[in-house]
Amino acid sequence: MATVLEMLQWHEGKIEKMDREYRRNLINGISGYKSANLIGSCDAEGQNNLAIFSSVVHIGANPAYMGIVIRPKTVPRHTYNNIKETQYFTINAIQQHFFGKAHQTSANYPASLSEFNEAGLTPLHSELHPAPYVAESDIRIGLELSEELPVKSNGTIIIIGKVIEIQIAPKLVGPDGFVNLSKADIVAISGLDAYNEVRPLERMAYARPGTPPNALK
Repeated sequence: MATVLEMLQWHEGKIEKMDREYRRNLINGISGYKSANLIGSCDAEGQNNLAIFSSVVHIGANPAYMGIVIRPKTVPRHTYNNIKETQYFTINAIQQHFFGKAHQTSANYPASLSEFNEAGLTPLHSELHPAPYVAESDIRIGLELSEELPVKSNGTIIIIGKVIEIQIAPKLVGPDGFVNLSKADIVAISGLDAYNEVRPLERMAYARPGTPPNALK
């Protein structure tokens, strides 16, 4: 364990004066590993859009809600515009066999082009809502827009969606509903552009006061 004197230390003033790219990489990395997902959407004319996100968050399980963070609208945000226009979007887990293609969706394509086509991924539609899933993904979630929360601090927007459909490979779901992400070779993102394998350690038993931590049998 490093002592305080052995640690790099930056106060607020120094952080604000950092080189922009250095600060961006630093702040995006220090929060730890993040989930890697593709957000599928389409406009009112049915033009598909696909974008990589590392900001998917669990909002609640009963009822089931999930959220994503949209960056400030200083430039066109196709995903945000589509969600507002149609009210639907999908979350698709990124796996090792197509993370390179998923990363390509971060390129700045015009709205007239579909990232599915440009990245070589396959759109998959459901009867429940118009937003496209990613056929290559073994974990797909269909959501309907519930609310948006503007973040005054920096201009970002939290989009909250109600889960209306789940599509998942049967082999990934255990008898108790546990989803085995490592069996699906799900990747995690660190920083902005580093993709990582996920290696399971243990599932831990429910923690109770006075009881030492124990692994599930």
